[in-house]
Amino acid sequence: MRRRTFLTTSALALCGASLRAAAMESSALRTFDSSRNRHPVHFAPVHVSFDRILRTTVGLRPHRDSGFVLKAEPLGEKTVIHNYGHGGAGMSLAWGTGAIAADMALKHKTRRAAVLGCGSPGLTAARQLQRRGFAVTIYAKTVPPETTSNMSLAAFTPTSGLVDASRRTPAWDKQFRKATDISYRQLQQLVGRGYGVYWIDQFTATDEPPDALADRPDDGGLLSDILRSSREREILGPGEHPFPTMFAIRTPTLSIEPRLYLDRLVADFRKAGGRIVIRTFDAPQDLLSVPESLIVNCTGLGSATLFNDPELVPVKGQLSLLVPQPEVRYRVSARLDEGEGMTTSVSMNPRSDGIVIGDLQERGSWSLDPSDDVRDRNIVAAMQFFNAMRIAD
Repeated sequence: MRRRTFLTTSALALCGASLRAAAMESSALRTFDSSRNRHPVHFAPVHVSFDRILRTTVGLRPHRDSGFVLKAEPLGEKTVIHNYGHGGAGMSLAWGTGAIAADMALKHKTRRAAVLGCGSPGLTAARQLQRRGFAVTIYAKTVPPETTSNMSLAAFTPTSGLVDASRRTPAWDKQFRKATDISYRQLQQLVGRGYGVYWIDQFTATDEPPDALADRPDDGGLLSDILRSSREREILGPGEHPFPTMFAIRTPTLSIEPRLYLDRLVADFRKAGGRIVIRTFDAPQDLLSVPESLIVNCTGLGSATLFNDPELVPVKGQLSLLVPQPEVRYRVSARLDEGEGMTTSVSMNPRSDGIVIGDLQERGSWSLDPSDDVRDRNIVAAMQFFNAMRIAD
Protein backbone atom coordinates (compact mmCIF):
# COMPACT_ATOMS: atom_id res chain seq x y z
CA MET A 1 0.00 0.00 0.00
CA ARG A 2 1.33 3.48 -0.85
CA ARG A 3 2.11 5.81 2.04
CA ARG A 4 -0.22 8.56 0.78
CA THR A 5 -3.10 6.13 0.27
CA PHE A 6 -2.64 4.64 3.72
CA LEU A 7 -2.22 8.09 5.27
CA THR A 8 -5.59 9.15 3.88
CA THR A 9 -7.26 5.89 4.89
CA SER A 10 -5.86 6.06 8.41
CA ALA A 11 -6.92 9.67 8.82
CA LEU A 12 -10.47 8.79 7.86
CA ALA A 13 -10.38 5.75 10.15
CA LEU A 14 -9.14 7.86 13.08
CA CYS A 15 -11.80 10.46 12.39
CA GLY A 16 -14.43 7.74 12.21
CA ALA A 17 -13.22 6.27 15.47
CA SER A 18 -13.53 9.67 17.15
CA LEU A 19 -17.08 10.12 15.85
CA ARG A 20 -18.05 6.66 17.07
CA ALA A 21 -16.48 7.45 20.44
CA ALA A 22 -18.52 10.66 20.71
CA ALA A 23 -21.70 8.83 19.79
CA MET A 24 -21.24 6.23 22.53
CA GLU A 25 -19.94 8.64 25.18
CA SER A 26 -23.23 9.39 26.90
CA SER A 27 -24.08 5.74 27.53
CA ALA A 28 -20.54 4.73 28.45
CA LEU A 29 -20.06 7.54 30.95
CA ARG A 30 -23.07 6.41 32.92
CA THR A 31 -20.91 3.57 34.25
CA PHE A 32 -17.67 5.57 34.59
CA ASP A 33 -16.61 7.17 37.84
CA SER A 34 -13.99 9.90 37.36
CA SER A 35 -14.13 11.19 40.95
CA ARG A 36 -10.98 9.39 42.13
CA ASN A 37 -7.77 11.36 42.46
CA ARG A 38 -5.18 10.18 39.96
CA HIS A 39 -1.46 10.91 39.89
CA PRO A 40 -0.56 13.27 37.06
CA VAL A 41 1.35 12.16 33.96
CA HIS A 42 3.40 14.41 31.70
CA PHE A 43 2.46 13.48 28.15
CA ALA A 44 5.29 14.79 25.99
CA PRO A 45 4.47 14.75 22.28
CA VAL A 46 5.94 11.86 20.30
CA HIS A 47 7.54 12.90 17.01
CA VAL A 48 7.00 10.22 14.38
CA SER A 49 8.10 10.56 10.77
CA PHE A 50 9.96 8.52 8.19
CA ASP A 51 13.01 10.78 8.30
CA ARG A 52 13.45 10.06 12.05
CA ILE A 53 13.89 6.29 11.53
CA LEU A 54 17.33 5.14 12.68
CA ARG A 55 16.94 1.46 11.85
CA THR A 56 14.41 -1.35 11.52
CA THR A 57 15.14 -4.70 13.17
CA VAL A 58 13.71 -8.21 12.96
CA GLY A 59 13.74 -10.97 15.56
CA LEU A 60 12.35 -14.51 15.49
CA ARG A 61 10.64 -15.68 18.68
CA PRO A 62 11.09 -19.42 19.46
CA HIS A 63 7.50 -20.57 19.99
CA ARG A 64 6.13 -23.98 20.96
CA ASP A 65 2.39 -24.51 21.29
CA SER A 66 2.99 -26.67 24.38
CA GLY A 67 5.25 -24.03 25.97
CA PHE A 68 8.93 -23.98 26.89
CA VAL A 69 10.99 -27.12 27.45
CA LEU A 70 12.71 -27.49 30.81
CA LYS A 71 14.07 -30.99 31.37
CA ALA A 72 17.25 -33.10 31.53
CA GLU A 73 18.20 -35.96 29.23
CA PRO A 74 21.34 -38.06 28.62
CA LEU A 75 23.60 -37.57 25.60
CA GLY A 76 26.16 -40.37 25.65
CA GLU A 77 28.11 -39.84 28.86
CA LYS A 78 26.98 -36.22 29.07
CA THR A 79 23.77 -34.69 30.43
CA VAL A 80 21.83 -32.02 28.54
CA ILE A 81 19.41 -29.78 30.43
CA HIS A 82 17.02 -28.16 27.98
CA ASN A 83 15.83 -24.60 28.60
CA TYR A 84 14.29 -23.20 25.41
CA GLY A 85 11.06 -22.35 23.60
CA HIS A 86 10.07 -19.22 25.56
CA GLY A 87 8.17 -17.57 22.69
CA GLY A 88 7.73 -13.86 23.36
CA ALA A 89 8.41 -14.30 27.09
CA GLY A 90 12.14 -15.04 27.06
CA MET A 91 13.18 -11.78 28.72
CA SER A 92 10.39 -12.19 31.29
CA LEU A 93 10.97 -15.80 32.32
CA ALA A 94 14.69 -16.38 31.84
CA TRP A 95 15.85 -15.79 35.43
CA GLY A 96 13.29 -18.31 36.64
CA THR A 97 13.81 -21.02 34.05
CA GLY A 98 17.56 -20.50 34.47
CA ALA A 99 17.23 -21.06 38.21
CA ILE A 100 15.26 -24.27 37.70
CA ALA A 101 17.81 -25.51 35.16
CA ALA A 102 20.64 -24.67 37.57
CA ASP A 103 18.92 -26.59 40.37
CA MET A 104 18.67 -29.59 38.04
CA ALA A 105 22.42 -29.25 37.46
CA LEU A 106 23.11 -29.48 41.21
CA LYS A 107 22.01 -33.13 41.11
CA HIS A 108 25.24 -33.94 39.23
CA LYS A 109 28.69 -34.24 40.79
CA THR A 110 30.44 -31.97 38.29
CA ARG A 111 30.70 -28.26 38.92
CA ARG A 112 31.68 -27.36 35.37
CA ALA A 113 28.94 -26.54 32.89
CA ALA A 114 28.56 -25.49 29.28
CA VAL A 115 25.70 -23.20 28.26
CA LEU A 116 24.58 -23.07 24.63
CA GLY A 117 23.36 -19.61 23.61
CA CYS A 118 24.12 -16.06 24.69
CA GLY A 119 20.70 -14.43 24.64
CA SER A 120 18.61 -13.72 27.73
CA PRO A 121 17.92 -17.42 28.57
CA GLY A 122 21.57 -18.40 28.10
CA LEU A 123 23.06 -15.51 30.07
CA THR A 124 20.67 -15.81 33.00
CA ALA A 125 21.08 -19.60 33.15
CA ALA A 126 24.85 -19.06 33.19
CA ARG A 127 24.56 -16.55 36.03
CA GLN A 128 22.32 -18.86 38.04
CA LEU A 129 24.86 -21.66 37.60
CA GLN A 130 27.67 -19.36 38.74
CA ARG A 131 25.67 -18.42 41.83
CA ARG A 132 25.56 -22.13 42.67
CA GLY A 133 29.31 -22.56 42.37
CA PHE A 134 29.68 -23.73 38.77
CA ALA A 135 32.51 -22.77 36.42
CA VAL A 136 30.65 -21.89 33.22
CA THR A 137 31.58 -21.56 29.55
CA ILE A 138 29.04 -20.15 27.09
CA TYR A 139 29.20 -21.50 23.53
CA ALA A 140 27.31 -19.31 21.09
CA LYS A 141 27.03 -18.44 17.42
CA THR A 142 26.38 -14.78 18.23
CA VAL A 143 26.69 -12.53 21.29
CA PRO A 144 24.99 -9.24 22.21
CA PRO A 145 24.13 -7.01 20.43
CA GLU A 146 23.47 -9.60 17.70
CA THR A 147 21.19 -12.00 19.62
CA THR A 148 17.43 -12.39 19.17
CA SER A 149 16.96 -11.01 22.69
CA ASN A 150 18.46 -7.70 21.54
CA MET A 151 15.61 -7.35 19.03
CA SER A 152 12.82 -7.71 21.57
CA LEU A 153 10.33 -5.10 22.79
CA ALA A 154 11.11 -6.29 26.32
CA ALA A 155 8.76 -5.87 29.26
CA PHE A 156 7.60 -8.24 31.98
CA THR A 157 5.00 -10.09 29.89
CA PRO A 158 5.43 -13.71 31.06
CA THR A 159 2.49 -15.11 29.09
CA SER A 160 3.24 -13.31 25.81
CA GLY A 161 3.13 -15.70 22.86
CA LEU A 162 4.05 -18.53 25.20
CA VAL A 163 1.66 -21.47 25.15
CA ASP A 164 -1.56 -22.80 23.66
CA ALA A 165 -3.98 -23.24 26.56
CA SER A 166 -5.11 -26.63 25.26
CA ARG A 167 -1.53 -27.97 25.41
CA ARG A 168 -0.79 -27.08 29.04
CA THR A 169 -0.22 -29.76 31.68
CA PRO A 170 -0.23 -29.50 35.49
CA ALA A 171 3.53 -30.19 35.56
CA TRP A 172 4.22 -27.44 33.02
CA ASP A 173 1.98 -24.99 34.88
CA LYS A 174 3.92 -25.69 38.08
CA GLN A 175 7.23 -24.97 36.35
CA PHE A 176 5.82 -21.80 34.80
CA ARG A 177 4.54 -20.39 38.09
CA LYS A 178 7.82 -21.08 39.84
CA ALA A 179 9.82 -19.51 37.00
CA THR A 180 7.57 -16.46 36.91
CA ASP A 181 7.85 -15.80 40.64
CA ILE A 182 11.65 -16.08 40.56
CA SER A 183 11.99 -13.85 37.49
CA TYR A 184 9.67 -11.15 38.83
CA ARG A 185 11.62 -10.89 42.09
CA GLN A 186 14.96 -10.85 40.30
CA LEU A 187 13.97 -8.18 37.78
CA GLN A 188 12.60 -5.93 40.53
CA GLN A 189 15.94 -6.14 42.32
CA LEU A 190 17.70 -4.82 39.18
CA VAL A 191 15.63 -1.63 38.93
CA GLY A 192 17.75 1.50 39.34
CA ARG A 193 21.07 -0.33 39.23
CA GLY A 194 22.07 0.43 35.64
CA TYR A 195 20.66 -2.76 34.12
CA GLY A 196 18.09 -0.96 32.01
CA VAL A 197 15.22 -2.37 34.10
CA TYR A 198 12.65 0.23 35.12
CA TRP A 199 8.99 0.93 35.91
CA ILE A 200 6.97 2.96 33.42
CA ASP A 201 3.28 3.77 32.86
CA GLN A 202 1.77 1.76 30.02
CA PHE A 203 -1.38 3.23 28.42
CA THR A 204 -3.81 1.25 26.32
CA ALA A 205 -5.96 3.68 24.32
CA THR A 206 -9.43 2.31 23.64
CA ASP A 207 -13.04 3.20 22.90
CA GLU A 208 -14.41 0.24 24.84
CA PRO A 209 -16.74 1.39 27.66
CA PRO A 210 -15.62 0.84 31.26
CA ASP A 211 -18.14 -1.92 31.95
CA ALA A 212 -16.43 -3.95 29.21
CA LEU A 213 -13.04 -3.31 30.81
CA ALA A 214 -13.77 -4.99 34.13
CA ASP A 215 -11.04 -7.33 35.33
CA ARG A 216 -10.98 -10.20 32.90
CA PRO A 217 -7.68 -12.11 33.17
CA ASP A 218 -6.29 -13.05 29.77
CA ASP A 219 -3.53 -15.23 31.18
CA GLY A 220 -5.58 -18.41 31.39
CA GLY A 221 -5.28 -18.39 35.17
CA LEU A 222 -1.51 -18.83 35.04
CA LEU A 223 -0.61 -15.69 37.00
CA SER A 224 -1.19 -14.96 40.65
CA ASP A 225 -2.93 -11.71 41.58
CA ILE A 226 0.32 -10.01 42.52
CA LEU A 227 1.76 -10.71 39.05
CA ARG A 228 -1.35 -9.74 37.09
CA SER A 229 -0.90 -6.22 35.71
CA SER A 230 -4.64 -5.49 35.75
CA ARG A 231 -4.71 -5.36 39.56
CA GLU A 232 -3.07 -1.88 39.52
CA ARG A 233 -4.70 -0.45 36.43
CA GLU A 234 -6.67 2.78 36.26
CA ILE A 235 -9.27 3.68 33.67
CA LEU A 236 -8.94 7.29 32.53
CA GLY A 237 -11.99 8.88 30.98
CA PRO A 238 -12.54 11.79 28.57
CA GLY A 239 -10.53 14.84 29.60
CA GLU A 240 -8.14 12.78 31.75
CA HIS A 241 -5.81 11.76 28.92
CA PRO A 242 -4.72 13.20 25.57
CA PHE A 243 -5.24 10.21 23.29
CA PRO A 244 -7.72 10.23 20.37
CA THR A 245 -9.90 7.63 22.08
CA MET A 246 -12.53 7.89 24.77
CA PHE A 247 -10.65 5.93 27.42
CA ALA A 248 -7.10 5.00 28.35
CA ILE A 249 -6.07 2.19 30.68
CA ARG A 250 -2.99 3.05 32.74
CA THR A 251 -0.91 0.15 34.06
CA PRO A 252 2.49 0.26 35.81
CA THR A 253 4.78 -1.92 33.72
CA LEU A 254 8.18 -3.42 34.46
CA SER A 255 10.25 -2.75 31.33
CA ILE A 256 13.67 -3.81 30.11
CA GLU A 257 16.04 -2.05 27.72
CA PRO A 258 17.76 -4.96 25.93
CA ARG A 259 20.98 -3.16 24.99
CA LEU A 260 21.80 -2.12 28.56
CA TYR A 261 20.43 -5.26 30.16
CA LEU A 262 22.27 -7.82 28.05
CA ASP A 263 25.57 -5.90 28.14
CA ARG A 264 25.42 -5.87 31.94
CA LEU A 265 24.67 -9.60 32.07
CA VAL A 266 27.68 -10.30 29.84
CA ALA A 267 29.86 -8.10 32.07
CA ASP A 268 28.60 -9.82 35.24
CA PHE A 269 29.20 -13.24 33.71
CA ARG A 270 32.76 -12.40 32.72
CA LYS A 271 33.50 -10.76 36.08
CA ALA A 272 32.47 -14.00 37.80
CA GLY A 273 35.04 -15.90 35.74
CA GLY A 274 32.84 -17.01 32.85
CA ARG A 275 34.19 -17.64 29.34
CA ILE A 276 32.45 -17.10 26.00
CA VAL A 277 33.47 -19.23 23.00
CA ILE A 278 32.12 -18.43 19.54
CA ARG A 279 31.13 -21.78 18.07
CA THR A 280 28.26 -23.49 16.28
CA PHE A 281 26.99 -27.05 16.63
CA ASP A 282 25.20 -28.77 13.76
CA ALA A 283 24.21 -32.04 15.46
CA PRO A 284 24.02 -33.45 18.99
CA GLN A 285 27.15 -35.52 18.34
CA ASP A 286 29.13 -32.26 17.95
CA LEU A 287 28.49 -31.55 21.63
CA LEU A 288 30.51 -34.59 22.61
CA SER A 289 33.67 -32.63 21.78
CA VAL A 290 33.21 -29.99 24.50
CA PRO A 291 35.11 -30.72 27.72
CA GLU A 292 32.11 -30.13 30.02
CA SER A 293 29.96 -33.16 30.82
CA LEU A 294 26.98 -30.99 31.83
CA ILE A 295 25.35 -28.89 29.08
CA VAL A 296 22.46 -26.42 29.41
CA ASN A 297 20.76 -25.92 26.07
CA CYS A 298 19.43 -22.38 25.60
CA THR A 299 19.60 -22.26 21.79
CA GLY A 300 15.99 -21.20 21.22
CA LEU A 301 15.06 -21.80 17.59
CA GLY A 302 18.40 -23.56 17.12
CA SER A 303 16.92 -26.55 18.93
CA ALA A 304 14.63 -27.18 15.97
CA THR A 305 17.58 -28.66 14.05
CA LEU A 306 20.18 -29.28 16.76
CA PHE A 307 17.81 -31.43 18.85
CA ASN A 308 15.20 -32.21 16.19
CA ASP A 309 12.28 -30.44 17.85
CA PRO A 310 9.57 -30.23 15.15
CA GLU A 311 7.24 -28.24 17.40
CA LEU A 312 9.44 -25.16 17.38
CA VAL A 313 8.12 -22.47 15.05
CA PRO A 314 9.41 -18.92 14.51
CA VAL A 315 7.16 -15.96 15.20
CA LYS A 316 8.60 -12.95 13.40
CA GLY A 317 8.72 -9.56 15.08
CA GLN A 318 9.69 -6.23 13.51
CA LEU A 319 10.48 -2.92 15.22
CA SER A 320 11.51 0.51 13.95
CA LEU A 321 13.73 2.70 16.12
CA LEU A 322 13.32 6.48 15.87
CA VAL A 323 15.49 9.34 17.13
CA PRO A 324 15.50 9.28 20.98
CA GLN A 325 13.20 11.58 22.97
CA PRO A 326 14.31 11.54 26.63
CA GLU A 327 11.26 13.63 27.59
CA VAL A 328 8.85 10.82 26.58
CA ARG A 329 8.31 8.71 29.70
CA TYR A 330 5.25 6.60 28.95
CA ARG A 331 4.37 3.64 26.74
CA VAL A 332 1.21 3.40 24.68
CA SER A 333 -0.62 0.88 22.52
CA ALA A 334 -3.86 1.17 20.58
CA ARG A 335 -5.81 -0.60 17.89
CA LEU A 336 -7.37 1.60 15.20
CA ASP A 337 -10.48 0.56 13.33
CA GLU A 338 -10.02 1.13 9.59
CA GLY A 339 -13.49 -0.12 8.75
CA GLU A 340 -14.56 -3.23 6.84
CA GLY A 341 -13.16 -5.41 9.59
CA MET A 342 -9.61 -4.02 9.22
CA THR A 343 -7.57 -2.82 12.17
CA THR A 344 -4.14 -1.23 12.56
CA SER A 345 -2.07 -1.50 15.72
CA VAL A 346 -0.06 1.34 17.24
CA SER A 347 2.72 0.57 19.70
CA MET A 348 5.28 3.02 21.15
CA ASN A 349 8.00 2.33 23.71
CA PRO A 350 10.59 4.97 24.71
CA ARG A 351 14.16 3.86 25.38
CA SER A 352 17.47 5.66 25.76
CA ASP A 353 18.55 4.45 22.32
CA GLY A 354 15.36 5.59 20.59
CA ILE A 355 11.57 5.57 20.30
CA VAL A 356 10.48 2.03 19.40
CA ILE A 357 7.49 1.84 17.05
CA GLY A 358 5.54 -1.22 15.98
CA ASP A 359 5.50 -4.93 16.51
CA LEU A 360 4.66 -7.97 14.41
CA GLN A 361 3.35 -11.46 15.07
CA GLU A 362 4.04 -13.42 11.88
CA ARG A 363 3.99 -17.12 12.64
CA GLY A 364 6.08 -19.46 10.53
CA SER A 365 8.33 -16.88 8.86
CA TRP A 366 12.06 -17.61 9.00
CA SER A 367 12.95 -14.40 7.16
CA LEU A 368 15.19 -11.90 8.94
CA ASP A 369 14.59 -9.30 6.24
CA PRO A 370 12.54 -6.26 7.35
CA SER A 371 9.33 -5.68 5.43
CA ASP A 372 8.97 -2.19 3.96
CA ASP A 373 5.19 -2.59 3.91
CA VAL A 374 5.07 -3.47 7.63
CA ARG A 375 7.42 -0.59 8.46
CA ASP A 376 5.36 1.91 6.47
CA ARG A 377 2.10 0.71 7.97
CA ASN A 378 3.45 0.94 11.54
CA ILE A 379 4.97 4.39 11.05
CA VAL A 380 1.96 5.91 9.28
CA ALA A 381 -0.45 4.55 11.90
CA ALA A 382 1.75 6.01 14.66
CA MET A 383 1.95 9.36 12.83
CA GLN A 384 -1.82 9.57 12.66
CA PHE A 385 -2.30 8.54 16.27
CA PHE A 386 0.25 10.88 17.84
CA ASN A 387 -0.65 13.82 15.58
CA ALA A 388 -4.21 13.50 16.88
CA MET A 389 -3.16 13.65 20.55
CA ARG A 390 -4.39 16.66 22.51
CA ILE A 391 -1.25 17.92 24.23
CA ALA A 392 -1.78 20.85 26.61
CA ASP A 393 0.58 23.79 26.19
